[in-house]
Amino acid sequence: MQAKTLVIIPTYDERENVGPISTAVHKHAPEAHILFVDDNSPDGTGELLDKMAAADDRIFVLHGKEKAGLGRAYISGFKWGLERGYDLLFEMDADGSHDPACIPVFLDEASRGDLVLGTRYKCGIRVINWPLNRLLISMFAGKFVRFVTGLPVSDPTGGYKCFTRRVLESIDLDAIRSNGYSFQIEMSYTAWMAGWRIGEVPIVFEDRRAGYSKLSKAIAREAFWMVWRLAWRNRFRRRPRGRAAEDWAAR
Repeated sequence: MQAKTLVIIPTYDERENVGPISTAVHKHAPEAHILFVDDNSPDGTGELLDKMAAADDRIFVLHGKEKAGLGRAYISGFKWGLERGYDLLFEMDADGSHDPACIPVFLDEASRGDLVLGTRYKCGIRVINWPLNRLLISMFAGKFVRFVTGLPVSDPTGGYKCFTRRVLESIDLDAIRSNGYSFQIEMSYTAWMAGWRIGEVPIVFEDRRAGYSKLSKAIAREAFWMVWRLAWRNRFRRRPRGRAAEDWAAR
């Protein structure tokens, strides 16, 4: 039986991108459903999404009343998907930087694990159209996360992911504190510390062609301090406890 799959895509001022990304997702995963979580975009993204949902029963929309941020959008999407019985829940950007052609690879890896991360840096660097300084910041951030927390993944800040239902059900989603890009680190770290198996699949990351980046200095600061808070939360322990630790050691 095919797993019931939901692709969650947060949006804020992504009017130019939502049509192409939904078409691309359904080209490579025709049976997948898409949930757009719009943060009250002033550019009319929400209205366009309503029209898309009315025309395609595989597309759904959640509307926020204000700009609540990336983390809150995903939490809302996870809860919506769990309530409706989805087995696999993806995180994906609206801007095309996450290639929907990789969805079948994620699905194959998810059949053998619990959480699948798309990696830009394992077995080489696969990033297109980023300035050198942003690439170096991203790579340094990954090394910093691994150094402080011990999280054994090559791209802990990446946002292209596939969660199995059992992982999300085991996490207290209301206790997740991050709201910017540190949300990606906190979710993966929480799953790892609970002993869930994390797989990685190589992806090519291409910077957005339309719209604008939502990255800011405040989001970067949040991520820096969140890494230290995560380590402190577990008293700087660098692997899961008990049975979970034994499982990880055997991998």
